Amino acid sequence: MRLVPAALLVLPALCFSQTAPQAPRVDMPFLRETYTKFEYRIPMRDGARLFTAVYVPKDVFSSGATYPIMLMRTPYGVRPYGVDQYPSSLGPSEFFAREKFIFAYQDVRGRYMSEGVYTTVRPFHPNKSHPRDIDESSDAYDTIDWLVKNVRGNTGKVGMWGISQPGFFVSAAMIGAHPALAAVSPQAPVTDYYLGDDSYHNGAFMLAHRFGFYMGFRQRQGGPEPPQPAVPFDYGTPDAYEFFLDMGPLANADEKYFKHSQEFWTLNVNHPNYDETWQARSIWKYLKAIQPPVMMVGGWFDQEDLQGPLRQFAFMEKNSPPRINMLVMGPWTHGGFARGDGQKVGNVDFGSKTGLYYREKIEFPFFLQLLKGKGNAAFPRARVFETGRNQWRTFDAWPPKTARPIDFYLSAGGKLAARADTRQSFDEYLSDPSKPVPYIGHVAPRVLAGYMTEDQRFASKRPDVLVYQTGPLDHDVTVLGPILADLKVSTSGSDSDFDVKLIDVYPGGYNAAPSAAAPGNPVPMGGYQQLVRGEPFRGKFRKGFERPVPFEPGTPDRITFHLPDIAHTFRPGHRIMVQVQSSWFPLTDRNPQKFLDIPNAKSTDFVKATERVYTGGEDGSRIRLLVEAP
Repeated sequence: MRLVPAALLVLPALCFSQTAPQAPRVDMPFLRETYTKFEYRIPMRDGARLFTAVYVPKDVFSSGATYPIMLMRTPYGVRPYGVDQYPSSLGPSEFFAREKFIFAYQDVRGRYMSEGVYTTVRPFHPNKSHPRDIDESSDAYDTIDWLVKNVRGNTGKVGMWGISQPGFFVSAAMIGAHPALAAVSPQAPVTDYYLGDDSYHNGAFMLAHRFGFYMGFRQRQGGPEPPQPAVPFDYGTPDAYEFFLDMGPLANADEKYFKHSQEFWTLNVNHPNYDETWQARSIWKYLKAIQPPVMMVGGWFDQEDLQGPLRQFAFMEKNSPPRINMLVMGPWTHGGFARGDGQKVGNVDFGSKTGLYYREKIEFPFFLQLLKGKGNAAFPRARVFETGRNQWRTFDAWPPKTARPIDFYLSAGGKLAARADTRQSFDEYLSDPSKPVPYIGHVAPRVLAGYMTEDQRFASKRPDVLVYQTGPLDHDVTVLGPILADLKVSTSGSDSDFDVKLIDVYPGGYNAAPSAAAPGNPVPMGGYQQLVRGEPFRGKFRKGFERPVPFEPGTPDRITFHLPDIAHTFRPGHRIMVQVQSSWFPLTDRNPQKFLDIPNAKSTDFVKATERVYTGGEDGSRIRLLVEAP
């Protein structure tokens, strides 16, 4: 018998234990080794020069390789500054830096190292007849034109991406786009500060978020300069509810904290109606006959700009859409698709790493195919994550053409029914501005990113919140698209808010193991009342956001508005719940419940009001859902 040397016996085991080589980690050392950084001041048509950092793969210079350009324009700075200073990442995700592109980051006009004056959500200038007629569309055009003509090793193709305000700059670049702009992705884009984005929702001011944002985001004083160290604002309490209630009327924010020196805050509070100031900033109205392929991205639980991608996509679909116009919506908070694994928001687990999936399987293939011609990615009209059943789905239209409207009527006894109650009645509650309904049931210092999945059991126990719910469902109810709230209401005041929340009530035995909403605050998921969608409405705007009108005290009137889209399945054994209330604090500012100019209201202007919601009959209150046939 031949003996096999012991050393040879272990070779197969060594071979089988080897794993495939790992992709290089994308970090600062990798980028320094792979890319050469340049800094330019790119001239615009009016002479202003915009600071732009450009990272070029080194093999452009060693072997003559060529790459498309990925461009981001931002008001938040292109740190780090200095040609010998490198960031820890480039591009929308790590896949891009490894694949290699030329990356360009630009301080927009008037921010940090760029010349000119910054204007928040600068209005689009449709008729440019003079070099001084500039806007963000022309600045993007001039930037792209300079880059493709002056940056060595580019292929003449440019892609743009950006989240939030940078997303707004992508949307602006789409209008009259430069021929080299071959792929764009506005992500959670600021679209209309008044109509459902950061500042106003149906006339209600988004108080806590705007206050916190404008404490840190201010106009530059003087000429170009690098960012200064941030000084965090001291709220003096971990409880945002306490802080904003103690602040008093909205006018006190300027008196106590901004000291009349924050022009962006002033712009917001001085224009509580949808006037020319806001209408001029409605970039979505100009998204006609867009040429570059578009991937619009948003999150179902985006606490800032949920409405933006939905509004832009819908408008483009009706106005000569680009050949590729894809809407991607996932279970994310603001920008959550770009960081983290995307498996949870708050207490709600979606069963898979949706953020990782998006970055690898949706976002990267989009740019790779359109800029480099690699791959065979499909570009459906809508690619959305359906919560509840927790699965990705594709559609050839959004909302899907197969979804049908079904009315659910608010009925006596707290019932939500598919048929209108023949008995006409009303439910009422006392709304007290000194004790507004909180937006979450525990203490938090600022607006929680994940509040849009928060448990609503705390609210359903309050006497100033009306609750209507179905019985346990015996089949899946899949809702795909916007929600219509059609309320018949009255108030003893001359103005009031009516906030509507759509809620998924879990069965009592659901997932008995608790998860943590905050340290030391375990939340049992059995009986969990998950907020699926909620939206405020300031009653004086029921006839239109341009012209507020008072209520006639005690006289029934109608409020009809849409809540942003959802893709959610209410599972068997769950219930569908609707809550109605008249404050949502400090998410929105308090309504004095008098018809007046709220930004200038005094403490003595705030009064209690009796609110009624009328049920029963064909004209009773209801919500309308777009439901997919089983």
